[in-house]
Amino acid sequence: MRRIAALLTLLAGLAACGETPPEAPPVDAGANADALSAWFEAKYEEQLERSPISLTFLGRKDRQGEIDDLSLAAEEAELAWLAGTVEDLKANFDYDTLPQHLKDSWDLWVYQYERARDGAAFRLADYQFDQMNGAQSFLPTLLISFHTVASPLDLEGLIARYREGGRALNQMIDRAEAAAAQGLKTPAFALEGVIEQAEKVVTGAPFTDGEASDLWADFESEVATLLKDEQISEEDARRYRQEARLALTEGLAPAYARLLAWAQSELPEDEGPVTGLSNRNDDGAYYNYLLRRHTTTNLTADEIHEIGLAEVARLRGEMEIIKEKVGFEGDLRAFFDMLRGATGDERFYFPNTDEGRQAYLDEATAAIERIKARLPDYFGILPKADLVVRRVEPFREQDGAAQHYYPAALDGSRPGIYYAHLSDMNAMPKHELEVIAYHEGLPGHHMQIAIAQELEGIPTFRTQTNFNAYAEGWGLYAEWLATEIDGTYADPYSEFGRLGSEMWRAIRLVVDTGLHAKGWTEEEANAYFLDNGPITEAQARSEVRRYIVMPGQATGYKIGMLRIQALRRKAEAALGDAFDIRAFHDTILGGGAMPLTLLEARVDRWIAEVQGSNA
Repeated sequence: MRRIAALLTLLAGLAACGETPPEAPPVDAGANADALSAWFEAKYEEQLERSPISLTFLGRKDRQGEIDDLSLAAEEAELAWLAGTVEDLKANFDYDTLPQHLKDSWDLWVYQYERARDGAAFRLADYQFDQMNGAQSFLPTLLISFHTVASPLDLEGLIARYREGGRALNQMIDRAEAAAAQGLKTPAFALEGVIEQAEKVVTGAPFTDGEASDLWADFESEVATLLKDEQISEEDARRYRQEARLALTEGLAPAYARLLAWAQSELPEDEGPVTGLSNRNDDGAYYNYLLRRHTTTNLTADEIHEIGLAEVARLRGEMEIIKEKVGFEGDLRAFFDMLRGATGDERFYFPNTDEGRQAYLDEATAAIERIKARLPDYFGILPKADLVVRRVEPFREQDGAAQHYYPAALDGSRPGIYYAHLSDMNAMPKHELEVIAYHEGLPGHHMQIAIAQELEGIPTFRTQTNFNAYAEGWGLYAEWLATEIDGTYADPYSEFGRLGSEMWRAIRLVVDTGLHAKGWTEEEANAYFLDNGPITEAQARSEVRRYIVMPGQATGYKIGMLRIQALRRKAEAALGDAFDIRAFHDTILGGGAMPLTLLEARVDRWIAEVQGSNA
């Protein structure tokens, strides 16, 4: 394109002289496409090499003794690098001659840059540490669950990362202090969560007396495995233990001590009612940006609030039908209260014991296995990666917190993981087990993310791209899709659990916008949740506090689901008997994650192709 631009400049000059310009040579479409495909691979690899953590999450061993630079300066440098790639892209390639999958890739690459660019003004607007997020829990999760040790070199990398962790944590504390200096005050409940999690990480050997900390227990387990495999000697093991102890106590522990001191100093003496972004003096600029980012739409806070209210009303009507079906006498709120107050009733809850926790894991695994057998009826593309259900590690487990999913490693060394918080089984009703398993596992997040990672014929960066409304919208759509599959939600209480899950996401539209655009307090949000949803009080409180520290994120679920459902209705209406549910789902999942606008364009092209082939 630079060559073409130079020719056009020359032609303009010739025209000004009154001479007839020669015809510009045509762009070689095939060479243009091949060059762009290679460019995407090179730039994505360059981007990955800038992030040792990303490499580890992909199962790679490059830079395995390092942790990303988490400073503001590094973030600015990354944005500048992205801007340079977009300039390079536009200067050197011809968009119009590209095949569709590369046009999509171009659009996605530019979209991701523009999202980062638009967020640059809000770098210190997020809470750097809270009960849901932050290096205090992420770092030990990375070290224990994702840094794999299969050789002495891997163990040396782990020890190096203990030291690196201290540097990275200090960089995040620097950011938190800068945000606090600008007036950003972290809610007390969030600080208390940070303190609790941080203290758990550095309690126990080698940090304090007592049993081994989670980090040390993991390290000793890795050493024992290498000893058993005769990859190291006892002398090697002693040396590694000494190095690890020093790295933990002199590299990591001081940073945790600084974090704990900062969090304690930020605890308010008299906080008053807690709300969201409504009390920030920015005319809603930050929240509007977050809504655009998390929904990939231009919906306003008022529009999202009204959608939520309408969905809550619709779902209450469907819940009334289930309530009558099970023969409950009383209003819907009384039915909610019955379900919440039935702790200890084996119909609704597992025992709050280790046996009960294992029973939950076993039943969730069984539900996933049952639906897995039926997936070929609904999908042409199926994931190769395995999926396991695990309890959240003790240092980050929270009563009633949301379940979540971690993707599999690309090389198959680590399966996809559906994590469940099981510290309080009275916050984990049985009737919600099935729907959560479908959302986090199959056909939900594991299905979507594993398929994306395994896609061929598109640039690699698209196999790792994530958009909240697409991913969480698919997870919620998957819950609803399961109603069409025989053997799911056979118990009416499980079907009520599914409605409760969808209601949960509808309530989020009302509560999130209420907190951040309409001045609602935490207690008002809790009350709305309990009036309209069957979740427990512990779950409601945990959820509302999640929305307070993660503004806008929770709106992506229902907005994404509604858009996917609308696209399916559109395709069914347009194609009639030619509509194929497997082909529709393959269209949704077969291009990887993307903004909802690009997803709609992709579905429209598929509809046109089917119509054309049947003409």
